Amino acid sequence: MAATSDGAVLVVEGASDRVAVETLARRLGRDLAREGVEVVELGGATNIGSFLVDLLQHRRGLRLAGLYDAPEERFFTRGLERAGLGPVPDRGRLEQLGFFACEQDLEDELIHAVGERRMLEVIDEQGELASFRVLQRQPVQRTWTQHQQLRRFLSARSGHKATYARALVEAMDLDAAPAPLRQVLSRV
Repeated sequence: MAATSDGAVLVVEGASDRVAVETLARRLGRDLAREGVEVVELGGATNIGSFLVDLLQHRRGLRLAGLYDAPEERFFTRGLERAGLGPVPDRGRLEQLGFFACEQDLEDELIHAVGERRMLEVIDEQGELASFRVLQRQPVQRTWTQHQQLRRFLSARSGHKATYARALVEAMDLDAAPAPLRQVLSRV
């Protein structure tokens, strides 16, 4: 296959990351597809190296950016090095290459961006406030902060992360959009 050099690829770990990036881009008046930006879900951080090696064999000169969770940074560091974009000794170099970390994870960033009170309103708007209250009453959850309970709620059901990624990005004040989301979009 001949190498081509059109467009950009924005790499994310999973579906909720893709939904958040695309929703924020739309809210900012951007149409990523029309701009030639392909948002690609890796299906997990451990897949970054093989994905980039394969991608860069076939597409040279393309703009590349990514969003990842800080606990997965080592996979992105090694993956970028394996793909010939290294050495990548630290987060500063990752950012130079267009890869930005969500400090704990995307969900944590979104909760901080909208605030716990607004998040409870969003859960209520989704018709799930009673379900959240049940989770809060579970014995182990009673010792957790509300922030920890909200994070747990987001991962409690299949599809919750993506559903709430969209709802929370829609609900947030654009000025409060998480820095990693803004930064990664600015690179593509």
